[in-house]
Amino acid sequence: MFIFGKKDGKAGKLDKDKLPRHIAVIMDGNGRWAKKRGMPRSFGHAAGAETFRRIATYCKNIGIEYLTVYAFSTENWKRPADEVQAIMEIFEKYLREAIETMERDRVKIKVFGDISVLSPKLRRLIHEAEAISKKYDGVQVNLCVNYGGRDEIVRAARAYAEHYRKTGEELTEEKFSSYLYSAGICDPDLIIRPSGEMRLSNFLLWQAAYAELYFTDVLWPDFTEKELDRAILAYQKRDRRFGGVKG
Repeated sequence: MFIFGKKDGKAGKLDKDKLPRHIAVIMDGNGRWAKKRGMPRSFGHAAGAETFRRIATYCKNIGIEYLTVYAFSTENWKRPADEVQAIMEIFEKYLREAIETMERDRVKIKVFGDISVLSPKLRRLIHEAEAISKKYDGVQVNLCVNYGGRDEIVRAARAYAEHYRKTGEELTEEKFSSYLYSAGICDPDLIIRPSGEMRLSNFLLWQAAYAELYFTDVLWPDFTEKELDRAILAYQKRDRRFGGVKG
């Protein structure tokens, strides 16, 4: 079940006892936001990065345990080289700043995706941020970079095949999940996609099995805390039965 959100109207009051543990966001609409303003797409990505900072802080403040964002997909390499470079520079800037403050702010960082193709500098920053994250508890922000849902499933299947070759251990859903980038993290309760597009675009395909979906026409740089409240309120009105029936 999904709902298509609108810009207008008040968000309403959240039930703090029924917050989703894990929210995932497809950060879409940066390029269109920039184009509407006669600016290059990189300008939109920079604005989208600032929106991400605000939303991540808000999630931490209201008590969300996990926030997963789709930052750069395996298909995004098809974009113009200058746009890809701008996105990577924004990612590097965010990681550098996060490393300085994450322990103080109690924010943990994990990256989902194949980082082997990223620059050595970016890989070092990712490893440093993830190492710092192991020192304390706090909200966990998962950044999907060079990530694709199908690629993740294929990698997991290969890893299990190698494990089976050595052990003969039977495959279960729980076992398969342990080979995903998200191993040890609960599946998303709520997946949000701004910008008016109504598809998952290869995002968390395994993990999204019972996620509630929320679509809105608001472009990501314009996405506010009130917009997030609207999505959470819609989630709180859902009847989540996970394939069962209401008793």
